[in-house]
Amino acid sequence: MCLHLHKVCTFPLKDILALQDDPIYLRLCYLFNLTSEPVWILGKQFSALTEKDEILADVTSRLWFTYRKNFQPIGGTGPTSDTGWGCMLRCGQMILGQALICRHLGRDWRWSPGQRQRAEYINILNAFIDKKDSYYSIHQIAQMGVGEGKSIGQWYGPNTVAQVLKKLAVFDSWSRLAVHVAMDNTVVIEEIKPQEMNGDLEGACALAEEEMALWKPLVLLIPLRLGLSDINEAYIEPLKQCFMMPQSLGVIGGKPNSAHYFIGFVGDELIYLDPHTTQPAVDPNEDGQFPDESYHCQHPPCRMHICELDPSIAAGFFCQTEDDFDDWCAQIRKVPKP
Repeated sequence: MCLHLHKVCTFPLKDILALQDDPIYLRLCYLFNLTSEPVWILGKQFSALTEKDEILADVTSRLWFTYRKNFQPIGGTGPTSDTGWGCMLRCGQMILGQALICRHLGRDWRWSPGQRQRAEYINILNAFIDKKDSYYSIHQIAQMGVGEGKSIGQWYGPNTVAQVLKKLAVFDSWSRLAVHVAMDNTVVIEEIKPQEMNGDLEGACALAEEEMALWKPLVLLIPLRLGLSDINEAYIEPLKQCFMMPQSLGVIGGKPNSAHYFIGFVGDELIYLDPHTTQPAVDPNEDGQFPDESYHCQHPPCRMHICELDPSIAAGFFCQTEDDFDDWCAQIRKVPKP
């Protein structure tokens, strides 16, 4: 049995009265209940008591992909909305979108609403826009899922969306990501790190060797089963430690047939972005810019107790360099094994 416990910090009445008209303060009070527990978001630690602005800025800067309607028919004759079936696909977009943010803009990048955005940011959003020729659009994910045994409009699990993202990343020549899906709860280092090759090769063979030897920014997706019908409490602390790693991309999972993108935790509650909002499809302007407010969640993120999590999840990590991966390996070895 899991108990909902919170460490609550008390404040002098005069301080509370001084802040009671601050909308950001009130939103953070609602979200974190004035807790003294550290707030962890994708490898960054915050204090809900002193860093309320920083927390909201960080959460708002994450890409928020939700249900959309009135986009081009998938496959030419398929659905024009993913409402009711696309939540895990949208969560897959969010975890990969975070990887692209880290890849091209850096983990500490912050979104500036209402301003002309950087070209790299626009390129990232264009990769997810709801059109058939975007690298990671709902169209591409749904159609690639057919090869994984999922018909268009069918609900995905975390493993399926991980496999689909791996296949789609091959075509993204701009980001040049290496997406690795670690199966059977096992990360095989030799399958990830470039291997030294011997022998004299010429021409195309030499070029192929050089390409193989170069490290590509790594997106590591690890499908996990943390229990049978409910999450086993033995996995709670190891799962929390995954959010504390600087390489963290978060976790996709949720409840049966209701997927969420988990970006952190406070105490025994997970912080997540919810894709279950239907918004109109967005088209770019003539200059390539387009309204991007609907791609950022500008209200406090949702919370749920960690014991409510469905045990089937996929954890994500991003390693820009080989040193990042070596550091991740060292950290993961220190995580207590249930």
